Amino acid sequence: MTDPRTTVVVITHNRRAELLRTLDRLAELPERPPVIVVDNGSSDGTAGAVAERHPRVRLLRPGRNLGAVGRNLAVREVRTPYVAFCDDDSWWSPGALSGAADLLDRHPALATVTARILVEPGAGEDPITEELRNSPVRGPRWLPGPALGSFLAAATVLRTDAFRAAGGFHPRLWLGGEEELLAADLAADGWWLTYADHLTIHHQPSRARDSTVRRAHGIRNTLWFTWLRRPARPALRRTVHLARTVPRDTVSLRAFAEAAAALPWVLRERRVLPAEVEARMRLLEDTQRGSKARKYVG
Repeated sequence: MTDPRTTVVVITHNRRAELLRTLDRLAELPERPPVIVVDNGSSDGTAGAVAERHPRVRLLRPGRNLGAVGRNLAVREVRTPYVAFCDDDSWWSPGALSGAADLLDRHPALATVTARILVEPGAGEDPITEELRNSPVRGPRWLPGPALGSFLAAATVLRTDAFRAAGGFHPRLWLGGEEELLAADLAADGWWLTYADHLTIHHQPSRARDSTVRRAHGIRNTLWFTWLRRPARPALRRTVHLARTVPRDTVSLRAFAEAAAALPWVLRERRVLPAEVEARMRLLEDTQRGSKARKYVG
């Protein structure tokens, strides 16, 4: 079974072994999807290893670490109606890409399909999956699964044209909760996002990660999204909540300082969400408060 509807995009940085494992798994998929890898300035021989072991993979080398914007670069090259993201330490299960494409084919107002995440080794369910499954967002009756207010890039298939029209990932956010802004903009454009419990992606977290940097970027990006898209009162309320609940350490202090230093461009780009989308944001905010599955913010 081959399926020409979906291209897989992977961004990577200095994780050669993990990336090669992911590419091996993707090469085994019955859908035989085209794969684009963006090597974000790796210095560990990643590009050469990919070219040698997986010559059919399209390899992009921007020459520096673009973070999530590397996905934007890859999507420019996508010629299929749908694009599936996964990280260099995750891979799609057989049939999942076709299943997501089927949902997108059947529902023209659907922009994203997020799959169930199994953590390897052991195939235990990621804690955030339960939140996706029980999302409080109310969607239309035709929606094939729970409506979502955001998505997880490493576990989602998107409509290529919708991604491009929304502008992709914001270049300033880099990595760490970067999906929230794009998801809100998709919703503002009239698209719906859903979770599909019957589709699966596997995640074997890489040991090559700096959790403090990711946490700092996650807090900063949450603040930027809040100031860019939320009305004044909800934005102030969420800012105060974050200030009270994030760990009181230098990582959080640095995140708030970086966010505040960017206020000039944030205010220039500020565009408040439509009322119906803002209502979803408030509902999600109330539901997720205190979530143990959210890695970046309190």
